[in-house]
Amino acid sequence: MTTSRRPLGFWSATALVVGSMIGSGTFLLPATLAPYGAATLVGWGITLCGALLLAVTFARLARRWPQTGGPYVFARNAFGELPGFMVAWSYWISMWCAIAAIAVAFTGSIGALFPTLTATPVRAAGCGLVALWLCAGVNLLGVREAGRLQLLTTVLKVVPLLLFGLVALWFVDARHYVPFNPSGEPLGSVAGATVALTLWAMIGLEAATVPAESVDDAPRTVARATVAGTAIAGVATVLACTTVLGLLPADVLAASAAPMADAAAALWGPGAGMLLAAVMAVSCIGALNGWTLLSAQLPMAAARDGVLPRAFAKENRRGAPAFGILVSCLLATVLVISNYNRSLVDLFKFSVLLSTAATLLPYLAGAAAWLWRGSGTASRLAAAGALAFSLYALGGIGAEALLWGAGLIVAGLPIYFWLRRG
Repeated sequence: MTTSRRPLGFWSATALVVGSMIGSGTFLLPATLAPYGAATLVGWGITLCGALLLAVTFARLARRWPQTGGPYVFARNAFGELPGFMVAWSYWISMWCAIAAIAVAFTGSIGALFPTLTATPVRAAGCGLVALWLCAGVNLLGVREAGRLQLLTTVLKVVPLLLFGLVALWFVDARHYVPFNPSGEPLGSVAGATVALTLWAMIGLEAATVPAESVDDAPRTVARATVAGTAIAGVATVLACTTVLGLLPADVLAASAAPMADAAAALWGPGAGMLLAAVMAVSCIGALNGWTLLSAQLPMAAARDGVLPRAFAKENRRGAPAFGILVSCLLATVLVISNYNRSLVDLFKFSVLLSTAATLLPYLAGAAAWLWRGSGTASRLAAAGALAFSLYALGGIGAEALLWGAGLIVAGLPIYFWLRRG
């Protein structure tokens, strides 16, 4: 593919990073973090520092290996084919789990706007699946169309989110931050648990590295977009989520399916709540669109190398990897349907932890790849910090999500050996 035909420039690549990071997490995390109160600031601090270290490391890797596939390419080039397969498989699992989680979050925003549409679990699941397959349709039209939608939705959600965080900061009630750690658990345990949850809001920092061959001047553009997008999304997310914790009582937040919208409604009336719910819906559509794009680009790169079935490498006449898009969205659909009887918050939390657990293997592999094959003292120190952060976050995921993640990764090994035999 020649440079002139590459559909993603710096702003589209940055929007892919920001749009993939700012999705459901920013708007729903206050509900899952509410039991920990102000102690979540410890987790946010660790997560933001770790995310920036990962962003710097992935930027370096993208300059060295500007190929489609991102974390998969980095692991394969540094360690060989089998580690590359395990990273590709794990990362792909995290993607369609993320699609399911964001579809659930979209349902929460629609419920705040039109309660009757989500009055029953079946209706709620249906709303999420409509949004999911709408984004699948856009991606089937091609990478350029998906990039345009990503840029539009990113602008429509980042600007209102920053305005909300800055304005609402003046209405925070400090009493909602007391006690500092209402959970009663040791602060070390709280930090581990909140890092595992807040990391969900940072996942996507590597997004621009995945479709690298579709990015103009990939070595330079991908590196800049990765660091800039992570910084923008990180600041906006931490500001908004921490502000919401100071606007409503913890018990109200914990039961809310749209905590940011509820906080806006409490401050400025129902109209403001509806507006924030609409912003959340747009945000979720943008994140769904971005993750759907990534969920097909990564297996396409692995399939070209023969470590995933060749069907993933096939493109339709619009240049979209249609098979990967359809399979990823079908698996996300199964995850939503099989868990639709859980509450929205419980389903969201389960999907988040499962997706995060599956993403940490690519993060570990990326940091280790630069330590193994990279150069420069400062870069290696950043990679060491990113590796330590990923290991720490893995410890806070919890047994259920880790077992599910490990089981899904092991389930992929027969596919690898069958392909190698062929």
